Amino acid sequence: MPLKAKCQAFLLVFLVFGLPHLYAQGEAGEEDTISLVGLTLGELVSRFGVPRLVYASRGVEEWQDDVVFVYDRGNFYIYRDRVWQVGISSFRGINTGDPQGLVSLVMGPNAETRGSSIFYPLHVRPWPLVLRWDIDSAGRVNAIFIYRPDF
Repeated sequence: MPLKAKCQAFLLVFLVFGLPHLYAQGEAGEEDTISLVGLTLGELVSRFGVPRLVYASRGVEEWQDDVVFVYDRGNFYIYRDRVWQVGISSFRGINTGDPQGLVSLVMGPNAETRGSSIFYPLHVRPWPLVLRWDIDSAGRVNAIFIYRPDF
């Protein structure tokens, strides 16, 4: 079989069997991250064990204070007995440290810039979820959050 035919056969096999598998892994990872919002404290500890660190995060107003559980997977912000926000270092191929323009490029016209943050609604659950990228003064992503705006 000529080399060109072998390359074409390999490409065909990859497109049929390999590419969907790679795409499915990326989607499952996102879905898994999204599913972390709403976990109970018991589910969080059962899933990840004892956190590396626990600290209080002061909100702008007193009622906005949170307890944060820190794991390698991310920072979990607790309201009452549930995770309402997860701080992560990467989502949809956008990482902390990436330029602000990448967020707009990847997320498209539904990404809304307000102040020093970019917001993107997620319509994957029967309740509201939002992705937020905080941008520093140098125009780089310095934090990524998935949260329930109704908590």
